[in-house]
Amino acid sequence: MSLLECRNETEAPPSSGEPKVAHCIEPLKDRRWDEFVQRHPRASVFHSSAWLGALSRTYGYKPIAYTTSPAGQKLESGMVLCRVESWLTGRRLVSLPFSDHCDPLVDTPEDLAAITAALERESRCGRWRYIEMRPLQRCEIVTSLQHATVPYTFHQLDLGPEIDTLFRNFHKDSIQRKIRRADREGLRHRQGCTEELLDYFYKLHTITRKRHRRPPQPRKWFVNLMDGFGSALNIRVAFKDDRPLAAVLTICHRDTLVYKYGGSDSRFNNLGGMHLLLWRAIQEAKTSGLHFFDFGRTEAGQQGLITFKKRWGATQSTLIYSRYGLSDNVTHMFESSAANWQARMAKYLLARMQPGVLSFAGRVLYRHVG
Repeated sequence: MSLLECRNETEAPPSSGEPKVAHCIEPLKDRRWDEFVQRHPRASVFHSSAWLGALSRTYGYKPIAYTTSPAGQKLESGMVLCRVESWLTGRRLVSLPFSDHCDPLVDTPEDLAAITAALERESRCGRWRYIEMRPLQRCEIVTSLQHATVPYTFHQLDLGPEIDTLFRNFHKDSIQRKIRRADREGLRHRQGCTEELLDYFYKLHTITRKRHRRPPQPRKWFVNLMDGFGSALNIRVAFKDDRPLAAVLTICHRDTLVYKYGGSDSRFNNLGGMHLLLWRAIQEAKTSGLHFFDFGRTEAGQQGLITFKKRWGATQSTLIYSRYGLSDNVTHMFESSAANWQARMAKYLLARMQPGVLSFAGRVLYRHVG
């Protein structure tokens, strides 16, 4: 039984003034949500209805949000989550699955206290295994639930400097040289939001995921992203003659261009195809008047990828994900892959799967990962 079945409103603990009340809404059905996301300064692409809709249509997750704004009034606060209900990995609330970060769009301690109280009641009433928060900025909440954290690395490039200055700030050997190499090789690139470009992208993305012994996301996920974001989503593909070498998928949201997915044919990485595509994306973002280029999150152990992103002149910071649950075992839920025998076993099996089986595993398993 969930909080929606138990009670739709939860009062915050007493504070100075009237206690706030948290209301549970469905952002994909509430007409106020998109306007609120466009207005709130900390809202990201991951708060958008396009992203939430793709999560729902691809994986069957149900997005919900808690707000202290009653029905019929303008939204002034909101924390969005997805219900992940899996027989394999358990029932949990995640803010948000497959999303690098998702700040609670809450500006006052009173609002945060009311929403926290609602989430704690949801956990106890709905018997969720845990609640996971993935804020961009550190967010501390007061709760009696058990608490565990894990750090990730985040990189974002400030597009304020002139374009020549941005280029000079790139690592001379690893980035600048590769971009010039791509020009000398005569690499060309195409971009847009078409089925043909998606086919090129998905093939390269799949090759890359298999190279790292990880299942590719289902193609349906990318189709749903394209349908939801329209022209805000851009696929760029680099070619040598007619051979596709590398591809990236970016999404524009407000003042930020988000680099979310990529892939390449490693046999031709020395030609600089990926570097060319990222540079073209940065140039377009700058000339379009955007303020930031988001390189996304990286797991702590992926030092090579962390170094690669930093060499673009991006600012490095730390994301702190938090899990809250009733069980004392919540402190063990964020064990690193190296220390987790289940993750080690999964990696062992994936490394020995045939390509067709690996793709099937992605279609079957991703909805359970969240």
